[in-house]
Amino acid sequence: MFSPSERRVLKAFRQFRVNTGEMLCFYGPDLSKNKEALRQMIGKGLLVKEKFKGGYSLTPAGFAAMKHCK
Repeated sequence: MFSPSERRVLKAFRQFRVNTGEMLCFYGPDLSKNKEALRQMIGKGLLVKEKFKGGYSLTPAGFAAMKHCK
């Protein structure tokens, strides 16, 4: 269901124990490496791009996906 890069993004949110509506910042090489996956996940309604550069938040659907993604 998720591409390897999308799973990598969800694992980052899980690693930092991010909840719905909390922001996680991607920067430097992580932002460049995950840029396309982040864009796709916004399109799927799993993430919201924040005003802060590199900041993304999980939607309720994204939080559920994170919990079930292995």
